[in-house]
Amino acid sequence: MTEVLVIGHRNPDADAICSAIGYAEFKRRTGMRNVVAARCGETNDRIDFILRTFGVPAPRFVADVSPRVRDVMQTNVISVPPRTSVVEALATMDERNIRVLPVLDADRRCQGLLSVFKASKFFFPSLNRIFDSRRILTSIRSLNRTLKGKMLCAFEADREEDLVLMVGAMKAATFAERLATYSPEKLVVVVGDRDDIQRLAIGGRVRILVVTGGREVSLDICELARRNEVSLLLSPHDSATTCMLARSAIAVEHLLREDYLTFGEDEILSTIQRLAAESQFQAFPVLDADRRVIGILSKSDFLKKVQRRLILVDHNEFSQAVPGADQVEILEILDHHRIGTFSSQQPILFRNEPVGSTSTIVADCFFQSAIELPTATAGLLLAGLVSDTLNLTSPTTTQRDVEVLSRLEKLTGVNATEFTEKLFSSGSVLTSRPAAQAISGDCKEYVEGSNRFSVAQIEELGFDQFWKRAAEVRSALGHYRAANGYFFSALLVTDVGQQTSLLLVAGEPTFTAQIHYPEKEPGIYELAGIVSRKKQLLPYLLTCLSRC
Repeated sequence: MTEVLVIGHRNPDADAICSAIGYAEFKRRTGMRNVVAARCGETNDRIDFILRTFGVPAPRFVADVSPRVRDVMQTNVISVPPRTSVVEALATMDERNIRVLPVLDADRRCQGLLSVFKASKFFFPSLNRIFDSRRILTSIRSLNRTLKGKMLCAFEADREEDLVLMVGAMKAATFAERLATYSPEKLVVVVGDRDDIQRLAIGGRVRILVVTGGREVSLDICELARRNEVSLLLSPHDSATTCMLARSAIAVEHLLREDYLTFGEDEILSTIQRLAAESQFQAFPVLDADRRVIGILSKSDFLKKVQRRLILVDHNEFSQAVPGADQVEILEILDHHRIGTFSSQQPILFRNEPVGSTSTIVADCFFQSAIELPTATAGLLLAGLVSDTLNLTSPTTTQRDVEVLSRLEKLTGVNATEFTEKLFSSGSVLTSRPAAQAISGDCKEYVEGSNRFSVAQIEELGFDQFWKRAAEVRSALGHYRAANGYFFSALLVTDVGQQTSLLLVAGEPTFTAQIHYPEKEPGIYELAGIVSRKKQLLPYLLTCLSRC
């Protein structure tokens, strides 16, 4: 069944997590099956506080949704063990309509591939290797099984041997003359119901005598074979068919292609497609971490539609989405940010509204559809709303946010103001995390023209913790920008109590020269009254960028 993931942006904030859980619940209650809330980044102390408060587990972690080998591979692996005869293997291939057959040992590790091409070269050798058409590499038991014959007597029946095929289709004198030119212990003589040839072969102590045509042999021939330790088989086929089948009694382990390709189940299809397309093989074993075969990937499997679809919440730009989002089907988008560069191959439901949080939109979905909103889900949406609007004090706040929050308070019995105080006191990112993690915890990537840049935000109660680590944070921001090749990287540190912020910027001098806010320290600017990344900071940064 197709899985639908409801997922927020990379480095998710509380609104992304809460709206993903809430909208997944809404979709399930309105009839969509197999809907799962997901996240593509780690939670933080405040998100964990929200989840604990309302008794809801974190969404499933999904680092990448790119179509992978495991999404399209065939898990019903048709294979044979190494000692299987070629005729049995070819029968399996014909019955299953496959051209490549993996040969697996008892631990399901691949020993090689049997291909129709390799088998045909064995059955039809080139003219300069015509003797190979008489070579039989097998055991007596395997030969008898291949012929579906009757074993009258056998000596060392399971020993594999390299033998030579001789057909007794000549006069007895000529046969005796030819017999003398070979080592009898290497000979497999195929003959019909000719008593004279049978006796000459047994008297010459050949390794195996095969009597064809389903003909019985006399008791004295059987006794003579036992005395001379000649293995005696009866074939139900004529002599020509028996000779052909005798050659195909060879075990597949002797005809394997060992230069085959394998892939891991977690490999991304787009990264291996060219390698697979250029291979002469039509199928490839898929291995798990222990090198055991768990599937088969054929070239046609690359054309399969991956059974995974997405609903994006709290973002609409691929640069912010879970990796691989551009390679799978996107059903819907719910967002309250600017419309970026997103495009789709088919029409989708795109709900983008100028409100303070995506949680507001999700809650409104329940209210407008008259769908029951569970108390725990309502609590999460309340938390997402107050987190993104700083309890309705952010300039992004709208009347819709005010009305929705009032209804959520009544549903949950939670006082938003008291909850907000507890939320922002539940953990300082700058206290609990290394600087490199603190600056990337709530970070979004943007693309404007040919420039890529990032804007992160940290919300604190006061700036005390920031100033203690200002040099460390500024250094981490510079490293983050360089590692990702951004034109600039910005960090907005917001004091939610005083409704003001500090801006750190690491970037090209041509860009930083455009920032005209007061510079408290090199690369650190004072942004009085600025608290919103979306509505206040981002438009200003884009203006600066346009002047470069």
